[in-house]
Amino acid sequence: MRREIPMILTGFVGFVYIIQFFVPHAPFDIMEGLLTDWMLIIFAFAIWLGALNLLKVSLDKIYRKGKDWQYSIVTVFGFLLIAIPGFFFSGGRRFQDPGTAFDYIYQNVYTPLSATMFAMLAFFVASASYRAFRARTKEATMLLLAAFVVMLGRVPVGDMITQWLPEGYRLSQVADWIMNYPNMAGQRAIMIGIGLGIVSTSLRLILGIERSHLGGEE
Repeated sequence: MRREIPMILTGFVGFVYIIQFFVPHAPFDIMEGLLTDWMLIIFAFAIWLGALNLLKVSLDKIYRKGKDWQYSIVTVFGFLLIAIPGFFFSGGRRFQDPGTAFDYIYQNVYTPLSATMFAMLAFFVASASYRAFRARTKEATMLLLAAFVVMLGRVPVGDMITQWLPEGYRLSQVADWIMNYPNMAGQRAIMIGIGLGIVSTSLRLILGIERSHLGGEE
């Protein structure tokens, strides 16, 4: 029963959502709203579980002095630094209001750190692009040329060096054509593949074929 009950619940909820999409009337619309409320409650408990598990794992790593345990100290300190003011010194439910201790930490600590992280990601993206755009094959050469045209067409210098060309052939316009047609076609193909994958995986879960979320086969 430890495995059967979760499978039954998964199938029931999945079929309710599918039927409600095609038959948005009672009782399916009422059941869909009720199940959505329950899902939000589960999400809230999952956040608490994840936060407590993070603390448990980090504290255990500090106690055992595992590999890179110093980073766990920073993790625990950062968690407590934002959680304690948010719970006890920011007015309860209004902890996100401007002027609270939580808002001060968020605006002056978290936001600058996030900006720093995304600024560092730019260098990793540039490094990955350099490795990916090496013209070793025909496909890589086409990718390299398209990326070069798009990047150069997004800056003013692109139009400056191609202003002698007729209308419609300047770098910015060529870059727009690449983004609107070949790139869009590729994106739509990827999205169709993602959609089919989501549908197939969802059906496997609803029908009980896929059981990895239950801990694997016995």
